[in-house]
Amino acid sequence: MFRKLFVAAALLSAGPLSAQTLGDDGLHKAEWMRDTFLDLREDLEEANAEGLRLMVMVEQRGCIYCTELHERVLVDPEIEAFIRDHYFVVQLNMFGDREVTDFDGTTMSEKNMIQDWGLFFTPTILFYPPDVPEDLRGQQAAAVVMPGAFGRSTVLNLLTWVAEEGYLGDEVFQKYHARMIEEQGLVED
Repeated sequence: MFRKLFVAAALLSAGPLSAQTLGDDGLHKAEWMRDTFLDLREDLEEANAEGLRLMVMVEQRGCIYCTELHERVLVDPEIEAFIRDHYFVVQLNMFGDREVTDFDGTTMSEKNMIQDWGLFFTPTILFYPPDVPEDLRGQQAAAVVMPGAFGRSTVLNLLTWVAEEGYLGDEVFQKYHARMIEEQGLVED
């Protein structure tokens, strides 16, 4: 018991593994995010070449749930390490003007692309399979979509389930997550 308290106190006093800052666009920036030309097919190819999964984070300036996700969950050392080891992360601004090219070659601004994908809430995280058919776009092409901010154990379990391609199996995420909570004695925060 004392050891757990000591480790928790050390982690809290040490702060996050890597600092996240706010960019000029008002979105949180992490060292593990990629700066790309926002051509999703090229991003997918690069992710595959590195043995990583493509993850697209849709966020907006002033989003309290994005802040919660970045400042309380994604700075967790275990989650950061897992993201670095398994994901190629691209960030999109729900109201941004940067040009994005979708998997099917359609090009438009971030805000128009996200509206076209039918996304309304931030954060929304889209996880893509290694192979995306050329006729699919955005949300249709995603293997898994995480709408909203969740606690540490849910996020870590989802990242793990996606990396292991659990979505291809018979165990839906909710059952996987419940099993992990029970097996590991996790508590959602």
